[in-house]
Amino acid sequence: MKWQGRRGSRNIEDRRGRTRGVSRGKAVGGVSGIGLIAIVVIGGLLGVDVSPLLNGVGVGSGGVSTSGAAPISTADKRAGEFVSVTLADTEEVWAEIFATQVHAVYEPATLVLFKGVTQSPCGGASGASGPFYCPADQKAYLDTEFFATMERQLGAGGDFAAAYVVAHEIAHHVQDELGILSQANAVRAKVNEAQSNAISVRIELQADCFSGIWARYAQERFGSIERGDIAEAMTAAKQIGDDTLQRNAGRVPSPHTFTHGTSEQRQRWFAIGFETPELAACDTFGADRL
Repeated sequence: MKWQGRRGSRNIEDRRGRTRGVSRGKAVGGVSGIGLIAIVVIGGLLGVDVSPLLNGVGVGSGGVSTSGAAPISTADKRAGEFVSVTLADTEEVWAEIFATQVHAVYEPATLVLFKGVTQSPCGGASGASGPFYCPADQKAYLDTEFFATMERQLGAGGDFAAAYVVAHEIAHHVQDELGILSQANAVRAKVNEAQSNAISVRIELQADCFSGIWARYAQERFGSIERGDIAEAMTAAKQIGDDTLQRNAGRVPSPHTFTHGTSEQRQRWFAIGFETPELAACDTFGADRL
């Protein structure tokens, strides 16, 4: 992915290097019984803080975890620059899409970079929570160490795989801007767990589809996508499918527990957005077949 030397976003809140306490406030949702890596990845990509579900993450009896200010390494600096450029790309793309397809003004999200732990209105954010979007403050939260986790533990490395993660979280903000996220979550709050999970799958697959739209526009607008980049995104989508995560955790996949969709579904909806870059093509809520 070609990104060096291009404009970065001003909508970055860099909390790295700070000392932070994390309150174990109310989280957006919950995941259980899938294994540590699966919990981290599912929680991160779903947009929920799962650190209260994990033992031994440094939370004391007072319910607050503190971390000393960690130094910013060369890798951290590079990751921050990469995220800033990717975020700027999403801002330009979604501003154009909103102007041409929605006939409205796109209000960009703020992306919070942190290292170790931080706070959010949606719950404590830590390395265990992974990247997530918090509709309460319209901010995306990202510990860039997650990129290394994707590469080392999931086999989903590469710049464009990392860009897909950023684009996916911003896609949740797009859903928020369109009023989709609030409506879907309102329904989720009124139904049983299996039905709530089914709605969550449609939310996530739509975000994958929106990510595909972003990739198509980025290719045409910036010429940033190189040979193999889409394959990186597809690999990432495959590795974070619910069925793949559950198999890798030694479990038989249980569709009623899925919150993101299968690997095939995640890849297919990303491809739909990339091939047909229209918001209407991403109507996962009206689709008979996911």
